[in-house]
Amino acid sequence: MRIISGSFKGKKLFSLKGSATRPTADRVRESIFNILASNIANASVLDLFAGTGALGLEALSRGAANAVFIDSSASAVQIIQKNILACKTENRVQVIRWDIAKNINCLPPDTLAFDLVFMDPPYNKNYILPALKKLMKQNILKDGSTIIIEHSGAEPVPQNHPGIQLADQRIYGKTLVSFLTVVLQENLCQTHWNQTDTGTDKPRWPCK
Repeated sequence: MRIISGSFKGKKLFSLKGSATRPTADRVRESIFNILASNIANASVLDLFAGTGALGLEALSRGAANAVFIDSSASAVQIIQKNILACKTENRVQVIRWDIAKNINCLPPDTLAFDLVFMDPPYNKNYILPALKKLMKQNILKDGSTIIIEHSGAEPVPQNHPGIQLADQRIYGKTLVSFLTVVLQENLCQTHWNQTDTGTDKPRWPCK
């Protein structure tokens, strides 16, 4: 496994032994970043279920400003830290060991809002929707930010969760990659005001 492009191009990354962590294949990672090309420069990145940290490090290599890596596994955290040292990017990252299945309260209160969020949870373990709900409750995403989820076809992502819109989806063998766009509540409200029926003075659904 290696960094595909950018300032760390060709840098080999340490991998986790065993099958507990499933690293994103290089060809899938390359496709993801080709799609995200215009969104990476100066982005703040959150890498959930980070595993080896390859997705967040690829983003940093391509010009992202900073990244936070979160994983519940002690061995994964150790590998992420080794890969960060290998890429010499210690001053732009934070690594946190935390069980995202419980909550995402591990982030400090002064955390800046994120532009990109990567999620690569274990397949078919029902982590996607709970993680999305917790993520949206934290108010740590910018309007228009992108959430990228790698998952199996047997566990689809929600297409109508409040504040999230499915923007794109790609299939790579048995792997699906879904790109979700975050639309904050006030903008959802404005959209629905613009879509009200002629002659009415209220939106079609309540904005709180």
